[in-house]
Amino acid sequence: MLERFHLEHWDKKRSVPFEQIRDRFHIIVSGRVRVERINEDTGRTITLFLLSPGDIFDVLQLLTNSPCEGVLIAIDDLELLTISTTQARQWIGSHSEFNLSFLPYLGQQIRTLAHLSGDLALHDTETRLAHLIMRHLDRKKDGHFHIPLINNLSHEVLASLIGSVRAVVNRHLQHWRKRGLIRLNHGHIHIEKIETLLNRTDHYQLPKPGNKK
Repeated sequence: MLERFHLEHWDKKRSVPFEQIRDRFHIIVSGRVRVERINEDTGRTITLFLLSPGDIFDVLQLLTNSPCEGVLIAIDDLELLTISTTQARQWIGSHSEFNLSFLPYLGQQIRTLAHLSGDLALHDTETRLAHLIMRHLDRKKDGHFHIPLINNLSHEVLASLIGSVRAVVNRHLQHWRKRGLIRLNHGHIHIEKIETLLNRTDHYQLPKPGNKK
């Protein structure tokens, strides 16, 4: 399968509507990309997915032959493996080995959307921000907690991940900083009191050392 892929590069901050790549199947090798929906009347945005190495886009486009609404925005310089969606669909139909990886991944993407819709409907913005951190929490072997996937994102991007706006996210982060829950250093968030943040959530557990939640 790997021999049929082509290597492709996208520059940081490149924005690509799904319509433009409807005939291609992509796997991220390096870098991060976010899947964003925009209300052109209000300018409000929401990020549906934050994708990193090993992720693919777009699953719905692959299964339905209809492009997802929204755009892909490269957070970093991207290195991608790409192949035609026609070939990828053939693999789904004929290779059980491909499906052993693809179907659990599809379930994970559905769960991500379920978390997002549940947060938007049921929780305030401070709780949604705590959930965002817990979903991306990584515990190092030294016992310290990190959030590498989202740690250097702007407050505007963090807001789009929880369906809010930059000013609200900034207010919550500054409130946590004053309480000693986190430290803020040049755009990076350092976790100081993880148990207190955990108490803001309703169903998350701390990951084991070396394992991401």
